[in-house]
Amino acid sequence: MSSLSRELVFLILQFLDEEKFKETVHKLEQESGFFFNMKYFEDEVHNGNWDEVEKYLSGFTKVDDNRYSMKIFFEIRKQKYLEALDKHDRSKAVEILVKDLKVFATFNEELFKEITQLLTLENFRENEQLSKYGDTKSARAIMLVELKKLIEANPLFRDKLQFPNLKNSRLRTLINQSLNWQHQLCKNPRPNPDIKTLFVDHTCGQPNGARAPSPANNPLLGSLPKAGGFPPLGAHGPFQPTPAPVPTPLAGWMSNPSTVTHPSVSGGGAIGLGAPSIPAALKHPRTPPSNPSVDYPSGDSDHVSKRTRPMGISDEVNLPVNVLPVTFPGHSHSQAFNAPEDLPKNVIRTLNQGSSPMSMDFHPVQQTLLLVGTNVGDIGLWEVGSRERLVVKNFKVWDLSACSMPLQAALVKDPGVSVNRVIWSPDGSLFGVAYSRHIVQIYSYHGGDEIRQHLEIDAHVGGVNDLAFSHPNKQLCVITCGDDKTIKVWDAATGAKQYIFEGHDAPVYSVCPHHKESIQFIFSTALDGKIKAWLYDNLGSRVDYDAPGRWCTTMAYSADGTRLFSCGTSKDGESYIVEWNESEGAVKRTYQGFRKRSLGVVQFDTTKNRFLAAGDDFSIKFWDMDNVQLLTSIDADGGLPASPRIRFNKDGSLLAVSANENGIKILANSEGMRLLRTFENLSYDASRTSEASKPAINSISAAATSAGLADRGASVVAMAGMNGDARSLGDVKPRMTDESNDKSKIWKLTEINEPSQCRSLRLPENLRATKISRLIFTNSGNAILALASNAIHLLWKWQRNDRNSTGKATASVSPQLWQPPSGILMTNDVTDSNPEEAVPCFALSKNDSYVMSASGGKISLFNMMTFKTMATFMPPPPAATFLAFHPQDNNIIAIGMDDSTIQIYNVRVDEVKSKLKGHSKRITGLAFSHVLNVLVSSGADAQLCVWNSDGWEKQKNRFLQNPAGRTPTAQSDTRVQFHQDQIHFLVVHETQLAIFETTKLECVKQWVPRESSAPITHATFSCDSQLVYASFLDATVCVFSAANLRLRCRINPIAYLPANVSASNVHPLVIAAHPQEPNQFALGLSDGGVHVFEPLETEGKWGVPPPVENGSASSVAATPSVGASGSDQAQR
Repeated sequence: MSSLSRELVFLILQFLDEEKFKETVHKLEQESGFFFNMKYFEDEVHNGNWDEVEKYLSGFTKVDDNRYSMKIFFEIRKQKYLEALDKHDRSKAVEILVKDLKVFATFNEELFKEITQLLTLENFRENEQLSKYGDTKSARAIMLVELKKLIEANPLFRDKLQFPNLKNSRLRTLINQSLNWQHQLCKNPRPNPDIKTLFVDHTCGQPNGARAPSPANNPLLGSLPKAGGFPPLGAHGPFQPTPAPVPTPLAGWMSNPSTVTHPSVSGGGAIGLGAPSIPAALKHPRTPPSNPSVDYPSGDSDHVSKRTRPMGISDEVNLPVNVLPVTFPGHSHSQAFNAPEDLPKNVIRTLNQGSSPMSMDFHPVQQTLLLVGTNVGDIGLWEVGSRERLVVKNFKVWDLSACSMPLQAALVKDPGVSVNRVIWSPDGSLFGVAYSRHIVQIYSYHGGDEIRQHLEIDAHVGGVNDLAFSHPNKQLCVITCGDDKTIKVWDAATGAKQYIFEGHDAPVYSVCPHHKESIQFIFSTALDGKIKAWLYDNLGSRVDYDAPGRWCTTMAYSADGTRLFSCGTSKDGESYIVEWNESEGAVKRTYQGFRKRSLGVVQFDTTKNRFLAAGDDFSIKFWDMDNVQLLTSIDADGGLPASPRIRFNKDGSLLAVSANENGIKILANSEGMRLLRTFENLSYDASRTSEASKPAINSISAAATSAGLADRGASVVAMAGMNGDARSLGDVKPRMTDESNDKSKIWKLTEINEPSQCRSLRLPENLRATKISRLIFTNSGNAILALASNAIHLLWKWQRNDRNSTGKATASVSPQLWQPPSGILMTNDVTDSNPEEAVPCFALSKNDSYVMSASGGKISLFNMMTFKTMATFMPPPPAATFLAFHPQDNNIIAIGMDDSTIQIYNVRVDEVKSKLKGHSKRITGLAFSHVLNVLVSSGADAQLCVWNSDGWEKQKNRFLQNPAGRTPTAQSDTRVQFHQDQIHFLVVHETQLAIFETTKLECVKQWVPRESSAPITHATFSCDSQLVYASFLDATVCVFSAANLRLRCRINPIAYLPANVSASNVHPLVIAAHPQEPNQFALGLSDGGVHVFEPLETEGKWGVPPPVENGSASSVAATPSVGASGSDQAQR
């Protein structure tokens, strides 16, 4: 096909797109193979339309065209296969395996076998390589990142990923020009030509009585533009001519028209992102683009108004009058955009630092070199172009003897150190690292991977919060600030201290050195919100401003040094970016668009003397410096933390963004892509030579999910467990024995006094565990998770083998104390107080992928496969004391606090939706009923409250009545757990067990131990709610029939504790029931041990139910009498 014919196809594509022939557009893209619409491809992948995805790809490549194509098809089919497995649709998975994946077996047979073996697993995440696989949505998003890299690298897609730079409605314009030319050739041209068809050339014929339509009413040509109407899009392309003078009518409204050009932003503000009204735009005018006159419009006004509505904005939004005739932003066929093209918006690299990035800085000269500092004190140096980590250094004090005694003592007590700041010197020959403990280290850089130790300075008492380089008196200096409320200036060559600035009343958070002409000065900000300015003398601060938010604030100048900005977050999470009038010390403008409550401190950066960027709300937000309205927001393909850390390179073509899972995403504009393309080509050439002829399909690892929990389950019958778990009961085994009572037999309580009378197993020891505070079986039933009082989690997994064909937890086979290959532990954040005194709590997600946990400090979200910390939030005070997932939405958690409140928290949007107040002491239990749509809470105040889980209003409350003669301890916990019927719930208190009916909040059954017996430490329903297992302070375990709370079996300490262990020293603190085996439970002991119990296989159950008194005991509600029988009391 000739080049002109090819261009005609592009014009047709643009026309179809503008006319909203959506299916036809993509069909022509596919059939012609000229333009690969990445946006359409992304949408189809996100929606899981796999047949359409492959069909669309087939217009550009086939599976076996090259190794990139093969990897593209493999990733898509692998994802389709994993989704079928995740839905437990085995037949579908087998069909995909045979029809779609088998083609790859000839290239990598071992991989195909491994994929096939996933069919044998109950949860494919048990495969170590797939342990990071989160939910479907996030897995698709992260697969897309890989697919985009493969497509961009695939030579078959070369020159097919960019749509030509066309003015709007180019085909119409050409036709109009042709009609003009034909009209000029008419022998008798008329002023209002009668154009009825395009099928034949136009001529002005004689009128035949019919009135010819004017061009203004012609449906093809559209309406003529009105004065001040819609300028053509070409005027706003990425490369503009020199701006034309301001037209006289517009200039009359402007007092001081700006002379600064803003090439890629329209005169009307940020289209589709809440642009200001015309009066607001005129307050901060910018030079309008050139507006050449046109003979014909580019489309009728109806089409224009339809196309200007952006995606993701509700119908209530009113766009400004002066909008452009841009096409719908979801399409790629014109040069319309939500954000200017010179913003780095495309994710082109994803790096993994190994620990969480805290600070990043690009080299000022070699602009693809990225310096990174992390939360464990590591520093890394990356060549972003080749994805190579050139340097990695762990924190180490170079000369401990030269350090102050307070630092030496602090490092011995706690060696944990975080990086607060990394920064290059202006010429890139040095870089500095500020640590959270006293120290600043300066390295010299000699190119490549060569760095050398230059200076180590014991700079501040406490943390060094910021670091900067400056050139006062033409001499390079290092400026530091710290927790000791001072700013210090050091000679960068010798480390000699030159100045110390004192005057702040709080720890100094940041410094910003600058100069105006010959005047050198430093701005500093402190945690009390004060901004001060210092000259390089000892005469004290020259100014004293208050920063918006009055907490953590950083300051920065535009690249040309003419405009000053600050970004800050208040203690309440309110964030601000403002521009300052330096001469007046006043805020000049405040930028809008932050979420109401930020998690963590928002970081910001500036670029190109024109844009501001900040990490907020799991995204990066951009502003034009001249416009307070948000310009655009991007999520960088997802996977960002709530407040990502960001850094531009010097020319603004690359943007580094911190991501979840210790990741760093590199975003680029077209200039940045060109900058990195050289490295990419080199790396792919190298990979071609290093690889054999086999395709690069050598991993089935899946991408990790973002911190937001998305494994939402169907509305199944769920049981809110005593540890806050919510589990499906679909696969609970039916009870095997007939428990009908034969009254002719004399009933006797089953007593277990010997190890041989039941099956019990003490799980493999771990010396780190002190006492077991919380215990739970995983929902799959093949593992036990414990939280010890020292804030460490322990996970035991049972393997499928000859002795254990199901792979489920059992007392017959010992499990493995499991750790990931990295060897890391899931350890909760703890406060400075004694962790043994904290109230631990945790909750497990339905698919066993995540555990949310706290031990008196911040709440941590852990990945159960890798043990990595996905996120931490809610720092105390108050501290969390109980956690429960909402049964229908794993993103909603109820958090009981030690200040007696309950917070309803949305993990995904990081927002407290409600705060429930009704208790007077700390919360000790929470349980949801999805049948009644309520949350039941219990506290150390022995009070029960019922809350509506729709509006969170309190419906009822009641205090537990202490049995006569029983006085509970001051810190006695009350626990609650719903029965399988979701209407009744179990209440556990050291003085009693009780069954309550929820709607009336009435006690329908109660069991009280006799006065002389030990207090109850914990209790739980069996998975089928037919039994109640209870543990006691004297190490006894009792099994009750749940229907009437009658004791049926007692396990005495001698049956499971070793002979050399006294029951007075060791006792159960927590008890957990297996999610599918009604007769299996586990105990967590005060000595750190965990025991699993099952009845003998010959027995099959725990004792025999006691005889029924006064009728049936099959229903909880049928036994309204309160109190235990005398025989029960005597037996305890």
